[in-house]
Amino acid sequence: MTLRERLATTEVAQVAPAAVTALSDAFNQAYQDLKKSMHQMILDRIDLERLKRLTAEQFKHELALLIQRIIEEERIVLNQSERHNLVLDIQHEMLGFGPLEPLLADPTVSDILVNTFSKVYVERRGRLELTEVSFHDNAHLMKIIEKIVSRVGRRVDESSPMVDARLPDGSRVNAIIPPLAVDGPILSIRRFSVQPLTVQNLLDYKSLTPPMVQVLQGLGMAKINILISGGTGSGKTTLLNLLSGFIPANERIVTIEDAAELQLRQPHVVRLETRPANIEGKGEVTQRALVRNALRMRPDRIILGEVRGPEAMDMLQAMNTGHEGSLATIHSNAPRDALARLENMVGMAGANLTAHATRQQICSAITVVVQVTRLTDGARKIVSLQEITGMEGDIIAMQEIFRFEQTGVAADGRVLGHFRASGVRPRFADRLRLFGAQVADTVYDPDRVFE
Repeated sequence: MTLRERLATTEVAQVAPAAVTALSDAFNQAYQDLKKSMHQMILDRIDLERLKRLTAEQFKHELALLIQRIIEEERIVLNQSERHNLVLDIQHEMLGFGPLEPLLADPTVSDILVNTFSKVYVERRGRLELTEVSFHDNAHLMKIIEKIVSRVGRRVDESSPMVDARLPDGSRVNAIIPPLAVDGPILSIRRFSVQPLTVQNLLDYKSLTPPMVQVLQGLGMAKINILISGGTGSGKTTLLNLLSGFIPANERIVTIEDAAELQLRQPHVVRLETRPANIEGKGEVTQRALVRNALRMRPDRIILGEVRGPEAMDMLQAMNTGHEGSLATIHSNAPRDALARLENMVGMAGANLTAHATRQQICSAITVVVQVTRLTDGARKIVSLQEITGMEGDIIAMQEIFRFEQTGVAADGRVLGHFRASGVRPRFADRLRLFGAQVADTVYDPDRVFE
């Protein structure tokens, strides 16, 4: 039994919870100090040149033996469980990302939010919770951040205090440090599953319905341009991965992202990633430059991770000039708002188009807008699938094909509602049939309700 467990079972725990908390905090600090001093002793003793010739497993074994030897030499009093935890923590420190490793290995964790060294939150099943994980101090957290960003050729320091990066498994990382972060370094990790969610997974989670899957699959086959709209953490990238899976394997796909995280399974995929400016403020490569370059790479389809600036203009041009079936995501709370944001981004490109001309470009380029939302209970659902039908005067006309209707909230906080079709047969239905997509008209029946 560890010291922490013994504290929780003593009579003190029943009569003086505050005393137990203080003792637990003291234990945590002592453990952090022990781990830090042990780490330094190991660095003083090991032969770095020799370690370069060892595999990861051999290094772990050698490290475990060295830690056991130091514990014996220094006569440090630890039970078997505490020795095991110490070995694991130091292995994580030297080979991985320190205290974050257990969280990164937990498949139930979807987000890791580090608010300075002492507070680490995670999101599980759509809800935030505080963990017992902590760093020794802000300098320790800063070392982990530098290790993460340096592996993808990026940097973070006072001259460049914000950075986007990614972990080896594709998880997206954002870090912001002092002087911009007042209390200390802040780290946010958006986990990305090694095994992407499948259609069946989303059906099991009730994020969409079988008729919606049939239509989305048909849209992929029929080379119809789709814009995925949603808020932060609503599942836009997950849906983008799912839709990209419906693209035939014989097509050439070019993906463009700020931090590469898409996991396409097709054999002919070219992945492009933006590059920030160097310390002299030079060398930046923007999404807009990559979109323009992608047009010279003979793509069948272009997938843009997220539209957030003047690259919107070049994306619309690509969609209008033969790159049908392209996909993109955008931050927005509603399909209509997504088109308004897109219009504003086109204005950022300096094209001097009138509002009417911009809307015509959007109308001719994009056929379907899919809205995804994270509900109050943490569930992520496709709440609306709308088709752009044309222009009515100066307004882009849209019609809803599928929707999620919320009917209430259960006693346990779970959102209640159902999916149904609007009853409108979309104009793209004929195009689906031309491309061989077997989508029966019954999928648009408004009387079919899915809980």
